[in-house]
Amino acid sequence: MISQYLEKFMAYLRVEKNASYHTLTSYKTDLNQFIVFLSSYFDSEEFSIVQIDRLTIRLWLGELSEKGLTQNSIARKVAALRSFFKYAFKHGWIQKNPAHLLVIPKKTKTLPKTIPAIDLQRMLDSYRKEEDPIGSIQDSVILELFYSSGIRVSELCRLNTEDVQVTQACIKVHGKGNKERIVPISSSVNKLLKYFLNQRSQTEHDAQNISNEFKKTLKARKKESPLFIAPSGQRMYPKQVYRIVNKAIKEYSEVTQKSPHVLRHSFATHMLDNGADIRLIKEFLGHSSLASTQIYTHTSVERLRTIYEQAHPRAKS
Repeated sequence: MISQYLEKFMAYLRVEKNASYHTLTSYKTDLNQFIVFLSSYFDSEEFSIVQIDRLTIRLWLGELSEKGLTQNSIARKVAALRSFFKYAFKHGWIQKNPAHLLVIPKKTKTLPKTIPAIDLQRMLDSYRKEEDPIGSIQDSVILELFYSSGIRVSELCRLNTEDVQVTQACIKVHGKGNKERIVPISSSVNKLLKYFLNQRSQTEHDAQNISNEFKKTLKARKKESPLFIAPSGQRMYPKQVYRIVNKAIKEYSEVTQKSPHVLRHSFATHMLDNGADIRLIKEFLGHSSLASTQIYTHTSVERLRTIYEQAHPRAKS
């Protein structure tokens, strides 16, 4: 059964490649959809991985196209198939790689959605109000870190307390492919982080005698020392972070996308608009290639065009 090979492949992505939660979820979904198609195509759930050829894959991709899937979605599924069959070929599960010559469709380039700086300032200031906070201190730190550093949601969830260097005002980020980078943070965010860590440390100290169950949780937590804790008491996970960010953006912005990635886009775009070198932004974002960062230059050009058309008397003549 192909499902057993899929389990081994997913374990490889999770353990050896240290793939992000988003990548793991996407690949598993795409490959499971392919398996459902294969069951229908072979008219049986008992088929062998060696029966899959290039034509079979192309028929599935054609079916997806007929269903109206976007080029971006199909491109992601092709990437998942290529990665899976490359791994299968390498481990001798198949003698020929049917996905080797598959061409990944060109993705439709869309400009990143951003939130106006003034809206973000209002949102962050409201969450920081000590006398009447909208969210918890943890929510405030999460929002501030996204906008002040441009880190990914998976990177934020992986942060541990020891990754925060308050004396140097920076954080150590564990990025894609286990790559680490040091990201500086502003003095105000650094001060907030310091307050957050002190507050949580005091809370945990005061609660140590509540129950044996709490002590066990506390012991496990200290072993990992995650920076952000979900309501369950475990390390913060992407879905919970999305809820926090989505709730905050809904109240202060009309932007259509209300996800952590919008704050990352806003960080990069606002930095570029205010004169930051694109190579510096690349380092902040943890991009391996400058080409990935280039999309923010298009966003900046569009902003300049809008201002030009509004301000120049002959712009629309």
